[in-house]
Amino acid sequence: MEEKKKLVVLSGSGISAESGISTFRGGNGLWDNEPVEAVATIEGWYRDPARVIRFYNERRAQLASVKPNRAHIILKELEERFCVTVVTQNVDNLHERAGSSDIIHLHGELTKVRPVDCYTEQDFYSTKYVTDIGYSPIGLGDKGGPHNTQLRPHIVWFGEQVPNLEYAARAVSEADILLIVGTSMQVYPAAGLYRYAPSRCRIYMIDPDPAAAAHVSNVIHIQETATVGMERFRDML
Repeated sequence: MEEKKKLVVLSGSGISAESGISTFRGGNGLWDNEPVEAVATIEGWYRDPARVIRFYNERRAQLASVKPNRAHIILKELEERFCVTVVTQNVDNLHERAGSSDIIHLHGELTKVRPVDCYTEQDFYSTKYVTDIGYSPIGLGDKGGPHNTQLRPHIVWFGEQVPNLEYAARAVSEADILLIVGTSMQVYPAAGLYRYAPSRCRIYMIDPDPAAAAHVSNVIHIQETATVGMERFRDML
């Protein structure tokens, strides 16, 4: 039996937008209502942890009300033909709920929390005390871990290390096919991941913006939304 080719997918908020999850940029983006520095930086956490907790509690509650869309489902279906690794900038769990089996979350996971002094450089980013709480809220005063410290969202905020970046780069470096879908490739360091693709790798991008692929060389640009674009991508393989 011929070995399956490796398909690596770099996904961003655009793939979840059609499920009803607000994107961080563009019309009706989350940042239109909450400043980035207030809810997505470690400084914002130190300044007003209650505000940050409330913001992510609301995001978690919203996540419970949406479902994976056709783009997520097609990625799962492609596992029949390819060895698929999904590297996502998204913090939602829609790839998991669609059934994808190999997912690397670059920016954390909304349904998980951790003590403030765990999953740090000091403990080598151990996930021992990372807890999946589903869609439940947390509050100021909720504590855990070996030192009974405040729980925080298991999210990689701006300015923090991206511990899974190394695993993502390794996956891209082994890709036969690389698909970029739902991401503007503007947030670093994730935006530079495509550069790890080997020369033999075919690169596709799904994005309705005609200028989206301008900075990625030798890319096949499918100028559609994620759901329509994934149908086309599957038929092109």
